[in-house]
Amino acid sequence: MVRLSGESSGGQITRWVITAFFTLILLLAAWQVRSTLLLFLAAIIVVVLLTIPIRWLQKLGMKNRTGATLISLALFIAVIMLLFLLALPTLLEQFGTLAQDVQRGIEEAVALWNQIQAAPEGDALREQNQWIVSLQTLVATVFRDTSLNELINTISGQLSTAIGRLSSSVLPVVGGVASTLLSVLIVLFLSLYLLANPREHEDAFIKLFPIPYRHRVRFIIDRIDFTLRLWLEGQLLLMVIVGVLTAVLLGLLGIEQAVALGVMAGVFSFVPNFGPIAALVPALAVGFVQAPQSIGWIIVIIYGTSFLQSQVIAPLIFKQSINLPPVLVLMGQIFAAVFLGFIGIMLAVPIIAILMILVQEVYIKDVLGDRPPEERVSASLEDAASPV
Repeated sequence: MVRLSGESSGGQITRWVITAFFTLILLLAAWQVRSTLLLFLAAIIVVVLLTIPIRWLQKLGMKNRTGATLISLALFIAVIMLLFLLALPTLLEQFGTLAQDVQRGIEEAVALWNQIQAAPEGDALREQNQWIVSLQTLVATVFRDTSLNELINTISGQLSTAIGRLSSSVLPVVGGVASTLLSVLIVLFLSLYLLANPREHEDAFIKLFPIPYRHRVRFIIDRIDFTLRLWLEGQLLLMVIVGVLTAVLLGLLGIEQAVALGVMAGVFSFVPNFGPIAALVPALAVGFVQAPQSIGWIIVIIYGTSFLQSQVIAPLIFKQSINLPPVLVLMGQIFAAVFLGFIGIMLAVPIIAILMILVQEVYIKDVLGDRPPEERVSASLEDAASPV
C-alpha cells in the first residue's frame, strides 16, 4: 500500500512537472506571436460589440441568427453614416479651426512664457502670473532648461520616439500609417470571420481540453463574453457622457470648438488615466487663444469629468461586471505599454479583466479548490454525472 501511495505521489509530481513545462512552452510561444494575439483580441471585442444588437433582436423573437446578424450590421453601418452626415460637416469645420487655434495657442503660450521670463523682478507681468513664475522655476530645476520652446520640442521628440517604438512593437514588419491600416484590415476581416459562426469557433477551441473539463471551459468563456459585453456597453455610455459634458461646459466658457474638443475627450476617455492628459493639451492650447482667463476652469472641466467618470459613474455602471481597482488598471497599462505596445495600452482594461477571470476560475477555484459551498455541491454533482 505504501508503495502504491508513493507511485501515486510520484505520478502526480510528474504530471505537475509536465504541465508546468508545457505551460512555459505555451507562454513563450504566445509571447512570440503577441502582436497577432492582440489583433485577435481586438477582433473578439469588435465581435462582442456587434453581437449586442444581435442578442437584443433574438430576445425580441428573431430566431434566425443570420438575419439578426445582417440587420445588426446594417443598423451599425446606418448609424455610422447618419452620424457622419449630421455631425461630420460641423466636426470638420471645428477640427480645421481647432488645428489653427492649437498652433496659435502654443505660440502665444511660448511668447507669454518668454515675456515673463525676461521681465525684471517686481514687474507687473510677473506679479499677475505668479503661477507661471513658479512653473518656470520648477522647469529650470527639473529639466535644466529655461526655454519653453526648446522644452516643448524636446518633449515632443521624446514622445514621438516613444510612440514610434510602441507602434513598431505591434507590427514590426510595416511602419507608420501602413501599419495602422493593415492592423485595422486584419481586425475587420477577423471580426467578420468570427461573427459568421462564433459558436463553431468556440466549440473547436473547447475540444482542445480534456472532456471532464470542457464544461468549465465553456463556463469561463461565457463569463468572459458576459464581462466584455457589459464593459463595452458601459464604456460606450461613459464616452457619450464625458463627450457631452465636456462639450457643454467648454461651450459655457465661450470655447468655439467645444463640440470638437468634447468629441476628442469622449474618444480619449476610452483609455483610463492617460486619456484626460491627451484631451487636456488641445483644450489648453485653444483656451490660451479664446479664453486665457479661463485656463484654470478648462483644467477643472477636463479632470473633473475624468474624476466623475472614474470615481462616480464607472463604479455604478460596472458594479456587477468589471469593477477593477484603479491601481490595478494603472499598473496594467504601464506593463501593457512596456511589453505589448500602443495597442496594449488601448486594450489594457479588457486584458486585465480576462486575466482576473482566469485567475479566479482556473487557479483559485479549480487548482486551489477554493469555492463557495454552493459551487462545491454543484461541481460534485457535475463530476458524478460526467462520464469517465
